[in-house]
Amino acid sequence: MKRNRALARGLSLALAIPLAGLTGASTARAATDYQAEDAAITQGTVATNHTGYTGTGFVDYTNVKGSYVEFTVSAASAGPAALTLRYANGTATDRPMDISVGGTVVSPALSFPATTDWNTWADKAVNVTLKAGSNKIRATATTANGGPNLDRIRIDAPTDTQAPTRPGQPSCSDIGENGLTLSWGASTDDTGVTAYDIYEHGNKIGEAPGSSTSKALTGLTPNTTYNLTVIARDAAGNTSPASPVVDCTTRPSSDTTPPTRPGTLSATDVTANSAALSWGASTDDRAVVAYDVRSGTTVYKSVTSGTSTTLTGLACDSPYALNVVARDAAGNVSEPSNTVNFTTKACATDGGVPSSISTLSSGWTIPWGTYWMPDGQTALVTERDDFRVWKVTKDGTRTQVGTVPNAVTTNGEGGLLGVAVDPKWASNHYVYFMHTASEGNRVVRMTYDGTKLSDYKILLQGIKKNRYHNGGRLAFGPDGYLYASTGEAQTPDLAQDKDSLNGKILRMTTDGKPAPGNPFGNYVYSYGHRNPQGLAFDRNGRLWEAEFGNSSKDELNLIKPGADYGWPICEGSCSTSGMTNPKATWNVSEASPSGIAIVRNVVYMASLRGERLWRIPINGDNESVGTPTAYYVGTYGRLRTVTKVPGSDQLWLSTTNADNNGNEPDGSDKIFRVNIS
Repeated sequence: MKRNRALARGLSLALAIPLAGLTGASTARAATDYQAEDAAITQGTVATNHTGYTGTGFVDYTNVKGSYVEFTVSAASAGPAALTLRYANGTATDRPMDISVGGTVVSPALSFPATTDWNTWADKAVNVTLKAGSNKIRATATTANGGPNLDRIRIDAPTDTQAPTRPGQPSCSDIGENGLTLSWGASTDDTGVTAYDIYEHGNKIGEAPGSSTSKALTGLTPNTTYNLTVIARDAAGNTSPASPVVDCTTRPSSDTTPPTRPGTLSATDVTANSAALSWGASTDDRAVVAYDVRSGTTVYKSVTSGTSTTLTGLACDSPYALNVVARDAAGNVSEPSNTVNFTTKACATDGGVPSSISTLSSGWTIPWGTYWMPDGQTALVTERDDFRVWKVTKDGTRTQVGTVPNAVTTNGEGGLLGVAVDPKWASNHYVYFMHTASEGNRVVRMTYDGTKLSDYKILLQGIKKNRYHNGGRLAFGPDGYLYASTGEAQTPDLAQDKDSLNGKILRMTTDGKPAPGNPFGNYVYSYGHRNPQGLAFDRNGRLWEAEFGNSSKDELNLIKPGADYGWPICEGSCSTSGMTNPKATWNVSEASPSGIAIVRNVVYMASLRGERLWRIPINGDNESVGTPTAYYVGTYGRLRTVTKVPGSDQLWLSTTNADNNGNEPDGSDKIFRVNIS
């Protein structure tokens, strides 16, 4: 199988995505609340001396004619809208107001009669017409009594839900050492393209206005291949499918002189998990930009300032042979320093550590999901791009049991992804898959009789897809409900929309309905996720999750119902109110995590770009973790899925070196057995 290989916010009550499929309609209705205390107020005050209001207060109009509150309202497209004003009038006197839009009165002297008392709130509705973009809506008192107390307004306006078309084939020109010009075919949209986002292997590296079809990319590395796609975006935040891919290679640098060899490297203060390193400075005809601490040619850490560092995350009771090389901006690398040898100190016994690794099974092509049958004797394993499902025994023997119909690839990270087996499989024979389909990502159910798959049934669809950021992990919780991780489909704003299925952890019944007790009354269990792929429950029934960062920090999170994990407002830890910080973070070069598993109260996290298995101990039964340490750094390539073996302190660990980032041929992936002791 041939593959492409290469390197201000309103309180939105946004439209729910259809769960049975896409409607194809270009507009729908969405309600947005605007609090009066946040609007422009003339001759009135923000008050809190009554009850029943929403937000942080309400506006008490001054008792004069002409006092007003003016709201700035945004509409994705022009058209009629329903305007509802929430008010209280504790007098027996009507307090009429003129309602104007853009300076034009659309409802003169609209009546606001008594509401019994000042703690009783009522709604007054009026139809208005909005223009696309910003609108000024003003409620002005028309008598000397002033207006009523005004809590908020609600706009039920047309919302654009039609995505732009896919941009045309990109191409590169003006290619230099550190930059190039990327051009693409224009996208079209019913309301107009406002921007184009440029991605390199799923990470956004730039954007251009919707009126442009080219962008000069700067700050690139010489003699490097960039795998580029373009996504169109409209004013409502709808995004197109990713454009076709173009691979562009920057020119070799005119600077061919490498830095000098670094001075003597030494190691001190060696602990079980760290060592302090220092070395002599290198020189360069232009400038040294970084020192790479390496084992052989595997980079453990890059140091951009100074000639010393403390190397953390080392495996305990393990030998290390490290050197340092200097790099300049052109990518020229010095000769390595001397090699320093040391052995980290003994391991702590609590939780255990990886003690041995061996090949369980070979000949795989992008094995993505692994899930054990309830009897603990065999596991089901999916292959992402071939849509095949295999039964694998504990000795590594594998037998194909079928394929999942209607699955398609995205030429990126979509395809046949997670698998989960019903805890009651012995009585119902149900297994569950998440896969990419023509219209988006789906959660489906099939019947598995122990030999073959049949009876494909869609449980949930309408999960937006894109080339990258499709999530895909499935897991059953101790509560018997099915949990699914979904990416934001390269549309970051979806992660914050609680009515969207994207950028979430979803929780559902085995019939595909929202699980009882979900925090928002829909499928959403947690939100604010970018591309979550690791799910595992600890001994206390708590859900842990790992997800890809963009360019800064990857995350390990402890998931709580209804919590917001920050994306795209935060990447890694931040101080923004309402955001839940991760329990551990990594530089994206050290992790890019996919699957996780828990053995003896320790989280094991498989890393793709980082090419290592991270060990993260949970601190007893607390909500914190200890120092992460890394195993097998650079030894086995891109590590995708890690799964606990039932009934033993053992893991299965799979690679995806045959994917579009690994550049290895089909059949080169493996599943390893890791013993914990």
